[in-house]
Amino acid sequence: MSKKQAVVLLSGGMDSSTILAKAVAEHGAHKVLALSFNYGQRHREMELAAAGNIAESYKVEWNVIDLI
Repeated sequence: MSKKQAVVLLSGGMDSSTILAKAVAEHGAHKVLALSFNYGQRHREMELAAAGNIAESYKVEWNVIDLI
């Protein structure tokens, strides 16, 4: 496995999606890790689904950390 060059905290919103796009443009998709958190947020299903879809569209590895 290659070393990652960037870790992007991906919430599924516009700001984190923009940062993900910038990281992929600078480092390539195979060098970026998208990371989301499940902390019991009210709309977690929609938020995590959006983050997963965005990570998939940029072809980056995506992980979710459960904090609850």
